[in-house]
Amino acid sequence: MCRWLAYSGSPILMEELLYKPRFSLIDQSMHSRLGVETTNGDGVGVGWYGAAEGATPALVRGIGPAWSDPNLREIAGHVRSPLFLAHIRASTGTAVQHTNSHPFRHGRWLWVHNGAIRDFPALKRELILAVDPELYPFISGSTDSEVMFYLALTFGLRDEPVQAVGRMVGAVEAAGRLHGVQYPMQMTVATTDGDRVWAFRYSTQRQSRSLFFSTDVTALRELYPDNENLQAVSDETRIVVSEPLGELRGAWQPMPESSYGIIQKGQDELADFRPIAP
Repeated sequence: MCRWLAYSGSPILMEELLYKPRFSLIDQSMHSRLGVETTNGDGVGVGWYGAAEGATPALVRGIGPAWSDPNLREIAGHVRSPLFLAHIRASTGTAVQHTNSHPFRHGRWLWVHNGAIRDFPALKRELILAVDPELYPFISGSTDSEVMFYLALTFGLRDEPVQAVGRMVGAVEAAGRLHGVQYPMQMTVATTDGDRVWAFRYSTQRQSRSLFFSTDVTALRELYPDNENLQAVSDETRIVVSEPLGELRGAWQPMPESSYGIIQKGQDELADFRPIAP
């Protein structure tokens, strides 16, 4: 499987999360503690938003392991961003190639995924044919993750993200039933338009991969008044991760099974997630 993180809040150097924490994303690429695989070395990528309002996000991806990617090391130490997604890949069968590394980008949108569509080769043709013909030419890789993204775009991601992801999952499960696949969907997903971040945790089997979100920063400041990092970021700062980045007590909360969260200005949201049948 894979590991990913989503950050939204005060602009920070990306290395503050990718490299510096004890259990950073780069550390997880070699020593994942909660993943199916210990090592996630089949590609790496980061997508981020800059200061220009309305601009598309920047995207850098590689096919090698994150721990030895010199471009990622260089970028992370010099780029400061208020919102970024980062991903380390462990292939579930599709090729290790540039176009299969996450995040995936379309316009203002970014998408990362951990998990798999089970028996994807058997379902692939049916799912791809469900993609809007106007979006189909933008699919450049061969992963189930990218097909999920373009299905969600087809079903209205840009207008109703939660419903669109629900319809995407419903389509995958319907295709699975048609082809005799008992548990077709396994996913944690983050997607963003540069303003809000949506995170999803779901699997057909109801045994989803791990996902955590950072506790409200104001509460953490009260618990740890001497922690300089907590004092420096805004109250709006949030992080969603496949695995906690450290062992600070009370800092990380597990995301419930079959749920979604929205990071946004003001009150964030956490609610039940249900597929929407075709």
